[in-house]
Amino acid sequence: MPRRPSLNSLRLFMQIAYNRSFSETGRIANVSQPALSRTIRILEEELGVRLFDRNSRNVSLTSAGEALLPIVERLTADFDHAFSELSLTFSGDRGRVVIGTLPSIAASILPPIIASFLALHPQVEIILNDNLSATIYQQMHDRQIDLAIAGAPPDDEIRFDPVMEDTMLFVGPEDSSQELGATVEWSVFATKPFIAMAQRSSVRGLTDRGLQQAGITVTPHFECTQLATVAALIEAGLGVTALPKSTIPMIASRRIVTRPLTGQSIELRLGIAYDANRTMAPAADAFRRHFLAEAGATTR
Repeated sequence: MPRRPSLNSLRLFMQIAYNRSFSETGRIANVSQPALSRTIRILEEELGVRLFDRNSRNVSLTSAGEALLPIVERLTADFDHAFSELSLTFSGDRGRVVIGTLPSIAASILPPIIASFLALHPQVEIILNDNLSATIYQQMHDRQIDLAIAGAPPDDEIRFDPVMEDTMLFVGPEDSSQELGATVEWSVFATKPFIAMAQRSSVRGLTDRGLQQAGITVTPHFECTQLATVAALIEAGLGVTALPKSTIPMIASRRIVTRPLTGQSIELRLGIAYDANRTMAPAADAFRRHFLAEAGATTR
């Protein structure tokens, strides 16, 4: 059985077959004629056949060479196509990116950024998981997602690039607007039924910190995992809450009013995060860079 030749020697064989000239092929391929002749001689020894008949003026394929040429053409075309496809993956123009994000981000700033990214990288697949902050970072530790777009991570193993500060607002029913001023102190929550987000949410951490700094102990009347539930409870007059400004478009209603909260400096830092100990896929890194550029321009 003949030895398996190298792709380079097969490419040189194909070029000589096309050019019918060793000297012309050597010039085009930037290979000296002695080296080219040696490569073809080794190829013929590996295959156990003569591939060219040549004299001082002519080079022609033997019957073995004629049989080999279409096979080499197919092999090199397949190889070139495979590496052309692979180069798209290496450059970030093809691949899959799994993003974990807060529901408020998924419903506000993220969709137009995804749209502009896909316009530049149409062969990249984007998978979006919206969830609570703690769940998102657990998914990152479990390598279920490539990127997280959320608040600051809980540990140093995750790299975080902040892009914006999300201020906290008082959110209450429409009929409370008459008793409210232009701004509201955190102390208001000591006098009204409080609707809290779930314990594992980033919003819950912010409201707990704001209440603690204000010296207020509040027992939530309701705890919710979904903003839609919070909105429905507020609209029904069952309580008030504090939410980041970015969440308000998700609960926008004529029956809900908002006011800036003052007295305590409580803000949610939002940004994009990734595992610092894991080599990022090119498509994910391309999206990370695009997000930072687009989100930064949006928030300026």
